[in-house]
Amino acid sequence: MTRKRLTMACSTAVVCAGALLAAVGAPAAGAGSPRRTALAGTAAPAAARKHPLGSVSNSSRVQFALLLKLRNPSGAQALLKAISTPGSASYRHYLTASQWEARFSPTSTQVAQAKSWLSSQGFAIGRVSKDRLTIAASGTAAQVESAFGTSLQNYQVAGHSLRMATSALSVPAALAGTVAGAIGVNQHPARAGAVGNPDIPGASARKAPSASAPSEFPPPPPAFLTAPPCGAYYGDQTTTLNPPFGQGYPTTVPDVVCGYKPGQLRSAYGVGSTATGTGVTVAVIDAYGSSTIAADATTYFNNNDPSNPFSNAHYTETLATPFDQQTLCDTSSWLVEQAIDVEGVHAMAPNANILYYGAQDCLDTGLLPAEQNVIDNHLADVVTNSWGDTAGDLLSDASTRTAYDDLFLLAGATGMTIQFSSGDSGDDFTLTGFSSPDYPPSSPYVTAVGGTTLQIGASGQRIGELGWNTGRSFLCAANLVGALPGCTAATVNTWLPASFDDGGGGYTSYTYPQPFYQAPVVPLPLSERNSTLLGPIRMRVVPDISLDADPGTGFLIGLHQTLPDGTSQYTETRYGGTSLASPLLAGIVADADAAAGVAVGFINPTIYRLQVTHPATIDDILPEPSLEGNYRVDYAGAQGLGLAPSGFVSSFRELYYNGPERYCDATGNCATRPQTLSAASGYDSLTGLGSPGTGFIAALAGL
Repeated sequence: MTRKRLTMACSTAVVCAGALLAAVGAPAAGAGSPRRTALAGTAAPAAARKHPLGSVSNSSRVQFALLLKLRNPSGAQALLKAISTPGSASYRHYLTASQWEARFSPTSTQVAQAKSWLSSQGFAIGRVSKDRLTIAASGTAAQVESAFGTSLQNYQVAGHSLRMATSALSVPAALAGTVAGAIGVNQHPARAGAVGNPDIPGASARKAPSASAPSEFPPPPPAFLTAPPCGAYYGDQTTTLNPPFGQGYPTTVPDVVCGYKPGQLRSAYGVGSTATGTGVTVAVIDAYGSSTIAADATTYFNNNDPSNPFSNAHYTETLATPFDQQTLCDTSSWLVEQAIDVEGVHAMAPNANILYYGAQDCLDTGLLPAEQNVIDNHLADVVTNSWGDTAGDLLSDASTRTAYDDLFLLAGATGMTIQFSSGDSGDDFTLTGFSSPDYPPSSPYVTAVGGTTLQIGASGQRIGELGWNTGRSFLCAANLVGALPGCTAATVNTWLPASFDDGGGGYTSYTYPQPFYQAPVVPLPLSERNSTLLGPIRMRVVPDISLDADPGTGFLIGLHQTLPDGTSQYTETRYGGTSLASPLLAGIVADADAAAGVAVGFINPTIYRLQVTHPATIDDILPEPSLEGNYRVDYAGAQGLGLAPSGFVSSFRELYYNGPERYCDATGNCATRPQTLSAASGYDSLTGLGSPGTGFIAALAGL
């Protein structure tokens, strides 16, 4: 998710994070009174910033979900620990959703009291979630301001106008023991994380066609096509750089791959022919949905993995139509995401059932109900999510995190595996000016899936795997003068300075104490990285485990795209990102579920134990001992990077980039600093434990 950038670049992550923590933690003056109680954690961090666009119209409609508190949240946490810890008497002895709700959900009386109050304030009341944790409601902005004792403002956030409360919300004191917040009053648009093309400053946006009505399917995304040269496997094709890149890198380097096919990924990660996920259901939760996804996936597997046709997936979908907020949410990225997720799961678990759930939009009022419907009704054994809030561990309000966390506690206790991609911008410094993990990946109740650069050889063998952290240098060519930043007549035929391009998301949480499963494994310097702000407190570190995500070693996907001439057609192209890593792992977990004959559930305690007891099952990703890079060519125009000229753009990609990362705010104030994420022996903040190794599926299944 893209969030508002700071108005001033910070010299250190600690300075920025400290300022934000102070802003988040400060209660609103006068928020509480003998008759009203301020709700902790409901203040929007962005409200403390200085980019207001004006008040929200009194008559503007506001959709929100009143969040109710768990009864005995510490008991719910203890239950998840007992159920998910190997060796526990309760290990993998799951509750039903009804049993969990009877112990921890708000009572029917509390729900009735909350509904009565909402009605007294003039709100229209919608659905009460099956878990009784949220009550959907809507009303005017004026009603929201009056009911919750706050004011609503529009704020400029990442080029969008978003609604935020200017202070913490409050409710009558009699409800303070029941109500935790109102999800959706503060708008937080999540972003899908598919990575195909690099982000080039100065490139024009590749604009997608507009839908003519909000209820219809979004149009296919603008085309991104893979340009030659590229290899069928890593090292299949090479290029001799002219001029040489220098700086100690080889002159002849591998070309990026054209896109790995399903059989190559199964082979590299040791997914044998008997590991098919039979009988297991994997849910993919995104926003929106493509009208052609089933046909596209059928064509794709017929072309690239005919022995495992897509019909074996028994694909079903639930779409929360009519879709809305399509401009705000950038529907194109979600349609690409859907193709990666659905095809990625089937690639690794060819017989698993796939349920696609398309939320109404990318806001919490769309995505949270999607998660609730799947989890409350136990519609799947494994749930993969390739979206999140950039630096959300620090920037999302606490009540929003609580809404998701409570749901994840329910999921784990009922035997569901919940995964989130960890993000594609490293520690997010280049986006925000400070370091923070994304949310929901930073939740201790989900598996945060990071990224690697996976090198697969001619026979499908894993010949190398690096932490995904790439720098990129573009070759200034005559057709790019004036179009590519830094490319001038004087720099033609030279490599422009390299900078951080993309990498797996990770960092230490400011919000969540170290979970029990990380304590024996995560090095102290990582868990206490934020000690300057928090004191010597051990905190959660992201990611947990990693798989292929580098777009240069990405996955070939099939989908309909809109071509430059305005027509749409089925195409096959290469994409990556931790948006790929999470569905790949979801397929592997489905294989383990099928092998075990029982759901493996919340896997974090098990995989952290495996790193100690069965180290061969986790492939430790180590620092690269020598300089390594590869060569990539993209189309410059509308079907590639969106640059004004036609022709091609050549680039050299520094693998395991150790150069500086740079952040510039909207005023041009910039800060540069060293990378904070790196691979190391054992657990590290770039790849977590590592990637699935030999025997991972059997070990996860407990065989």
